[in-house]
Amino acid sequence: MGQAKPKPRAEPAADYETDFYLWSCEQAELLRQRRFAEIDLANIVEEIESLGRSDRRALISAYRVLIQHLLKWQFQPEKRSKSWRVTIRAQREHIEMLERESPSLAAQVDELVGVACPKAVNAAIDETGLGRERFPATTPYAVAQLRDEDWLPD
Repeated sequence: MGQAKPKPRAEPAADYETDFYLWSCEQAELLRQRRFAEIDLANIVEEIESLGRSDRRALISAYRVLIQHLLKWQFQPEKRSKSWRVTIRAQREHIEMLERESPSLAAQVDELVGVACPKAVNAAIDETGLGRERFPATTPYAVAQLRDEDWLPD
């Protein structure tokens, strides 16, 4: 009993530029069926690279929001709120998940925090109205503190 030949398409393949969802479903099915000659290799490569960049951006963003709220917590103690604490916890949980799913990104934490910190400081300045001179140029928090679900600055 031989393997069935692929059925010819009644319609042309979905276009990457005009219907990404349909294109991605078709590409996944072609890969499952090992019909490698028919896949859109250039765009698949681009999408896989994009996924990695997206995870990296998400981790930087989570560290930015975390550092921003820790700075607000530290430099505006009179305005500390349950909302800030909830945001801090949520970002730590998000960071933990991203780093667990991509250990190679976790290994780049110093670089990622270095990218996130200036953006966090700018956001904290905008939100608090405090002058730039009040805030550190680099993160004053150790990676272990950033990852510690119970730690808050004084």
